[in-house]
Amino acid sequence: MTQQSTNTSIELSGSWQLTSVDGEIRTAITLPGDVHTALHRAGLIPDPYFGRNEEKVQWVAEREWAVERSFTLQEAEGDWYLDIDYLDTVASIYVNGFVALEADNSFRRYRPDVSSMLKSGDNVIRIVFASNPAVGAERQKQQPFYIPYSTGNSPIPDGNMLRKPQCHFGWDWNIAIAPFGLYGTIALKKLETARIEHVVTRQTHNSDGSVDLTVTASLYAKQTGVAQVYFDLDGERVRLDVGVKGETDVNYLFHIDTPRLWWPSGSGEQALYTLSVELSDEVVTRQIGLRTIELITTPDASGARFAFKVNGREIFCRGANWIPADALYSLSSPEKTEDLLQSAKAANMNMIRVWGGGFYEQDHFYDLCDRLGLMVWQDFMFACNLYPSTEDFLENVAIEVDYQVRRLSSHPSIALWCGDNELVGALTWFEESRKDRDRYLVSYDRLNRTIERAVKKALPGALWWPSSPASGYLDFGDAWHADGSGDMHYWSVWHENKSFDNYRSVRPRFCSEFGFQSYTSLPVIRTYAEEKDMNIASPVMELHQKNAGGNERIAGTMFRYFRFPKDFPNFVYLSQIQQGLAIKTAVEYWRSLKPHCMGTIYWQLNDTWPVASWSSLDYGGRWKSMHYLVKRFFQPVAIAAIPSEDGKTINFSLVNDTLADVSVDLSISLLTMEGERKHLKDVQAVCSPDAAVTAATIDVSEIGEGTLLAWRFTASNGMGGEGHHVNGTYKALELEPAGLVVTHEYVEASGAVDINVTARGLALFVMIESETDGKYSDNAFDLAAGESRRITFTPAQPLERGRLPDFRFYDLHSCQSAD
Repeated sequence: MTQQSTNTSIELSGSWQLTSVDGEIRTAITLPGDVHTALHRAGLIPDPYFGRNEEKVQWVAEREWAVERSFTLQEAEGDWYLDIDYLDTVASIYVNGFVALEADNSFRRYRPDVSSMLKSGDNVIRIVFASNPAVGAERQKQQPFYIPYSTGNSPIPDGNMLRKPQCHFGWDWNIAIAPFGLYGTIALKKLETARIEHVVTRQTHNSDGSVDLTVTASLYAKQTGVAQVYFDLDGERVRLDVGVKGETDVNYLFHIDTPRLWWPSGSGEQALYTLSVELSDEVVTRQIGLRTIELITTPDASGARFAFKVNGREIFCRGANWIPADALYSLSSPEKTEDLLQSAKAANMNMIRVWGGGFYEQDHFYDLCDRLGLMVWQDFMFACNLYPSTEDFLENVAIEVDYQVRRLSSHPSIALWCGDNELVGALTWFEESRKDRDRYLVSYDRLNRTIERAVKKALPGALWWPSSPASGYLDFGDAWHADGSGDMHYWSVWHENKSFDNYRSVRPRFCSEFGFQSYTSLPVIRTYAEEKDMNIASPVMELHQKNAGGNERIAGTMFRYFRFPKDFPNFVYLSQIQQGLAIKTAVEYWRSLKPHCMGTIYWQLNDTWPVASWSSLDYGGRWKSMHYLVKRFFQPVAIAAIPSEDGKTINFSLVNDTLADVSVDLSISLLTMEGERKHLKDVQAVCSPDAAVTAATIDVSEIGEGTLLAWRFTASNGMGGEGHHVNGTYKALELEPAGLVVTHEYVEASGAVDINVTARGLALFVMIESETDGKYSDNAFDLAAGESRRITFTPAQPLERGRLPDFRFYDLHSCQSAD
């Protein structure tokens, strides 16, 4: 959404003065922005992300801080209000010494009337931020009974008392520094006749194919008056004169005879219409996509389905979980967010889950998802803790939900509103709730019902899901291991240290969380660690691993599947390869179950800072090895080798997520340790639209000792791919040297670098890396002896002419061998 105003608005963003309330510290801060970044830029604290500096900046969140600036008002007469959002979190706003606002919810918009506080000429606005941890501790004391929070995730206590991103208090992937500031709008506006509070749309798709789009503009007027309201949809413009006082809803219906429909990425066009609602001094603009969406939860023999249907067609959801783009707001930007979301689309995703421990993202995030065709599973911001159910807390939540739903509901990308992340499971995590489950269950139900009622009041007919994971409405059972109904979070492979093939022990209807960790890439590690720290057991590396036992689990998994890597860089490389293999195992099997399973949303897409985590994109947006694998196994037409339950055969699953039949030519071969490709058989197979079939079956006895199974395929729609399967473990293979030969050249016209890689032997998981940031056309690929691959490297910034990046090359043999 874009919102424009005329000279009745004074923009207050920009340079402010930051002071500690005790008077010891004074420096500049830019708003929107966060306090930690301002202090770092002023040299008053070290970079929180580097080394062990996290431990050195804890004091910042424990103090009270103030920001202040002056502004000039030519004429103070009339009705004036402050327009503020993303105010984080417990803050008092003063205008010329008068209290204008007491805020305590970073997820609400505030518009306090300040008319009586202003004067002609110079004015002063001051925001005083309380210590969020101190307020959280005080509110915990005021609860009628103790409300537990996840100490494993949140080393800074009592974050569950505040309506603030829960990951700000730490998480098993996030820095724990409880940042604060103002991240959105800060403006002084004059209320003339009326202002626009919300613009909400409702679509009716008629049997003749036409669409009726009802637009509701909610106006607020302090005085009785008549407002001229203009509605415009792609040039069709109408004016309504409306009597206003207080909050008034104004409706207009647009009839579209031949609508262009919005589709998720890979299923059709992302058609968008421009809608504007205009007053004499204000315009609100939205992009509207016309589509129907349903959540199918009908009972069946296995339990109940969980599938999204868009424009009458069921869509298999391929995607990842989204966390905030940065732990510190000032280090994020719309451009960085776009890069991350573009990488999601480039890896064949069509859904993003906005996880419930971060933010309701800003408007530009959802605008991007609309344009990219990324459906959004939108959690409400509650995660992994228990929460108060006192009257004041629930009232605050209801206002938050009403605002966010009305703000976001017109985006075609919004697919589902979900009550929370893992709160049902959290009832079993704490001693207090285990001992008195009824009390805490009732408390949870009050919160969940408050959210549900507010959603349905703000948006009748909204797709609502009570919690993630959940087996169904008012089902408070174990959705981590029960796979018959609803959405599932499956964490047994990582958290319970089970083997990768354990992913094939469950048959989820929709898996909305599952993941496996790796280290962030070596160029990123160099941004926070010195050479002496390049050891997984060093204090710096351990501080940048937030999941208890995570480093041991990564290393233990290597012992299970691989020969141990020869040095630290190869340890990092191999951690990323095994991460990709874990998620590949899950996704390929679950896609083969289609339509029993209709969605795989892995944990997680991105990182908030440089850290070992489950992400497929590094902090900063580089693609880890896994993301290149994701692009392949999320391809709409894909082939995967899946062992049978008894282990006697390998089934080649062919999945088709497109609208048309596809025929596939599949060539199956064996690869020797020297890299010779021995042809085994050719297969032709056909798969109908939105289906999965078995294209071929190979008896395990056909895979001789010292060989692995490989394949290549081309589909009638132009898609294709390749892969390999090891019947056993990689550590059992007596790999020979790959003998990689590399040439590269700068391409003047594009500014890219063409890299040609040729193998003399068997090269598995060839990975190219450079300190120079950029993206590769392919990576983590295989080559047999004598085969070549041409890769294009596109740098994030233009290269200095004549200076090529210093590329490093990894492969599985050289990783595990001292040769």
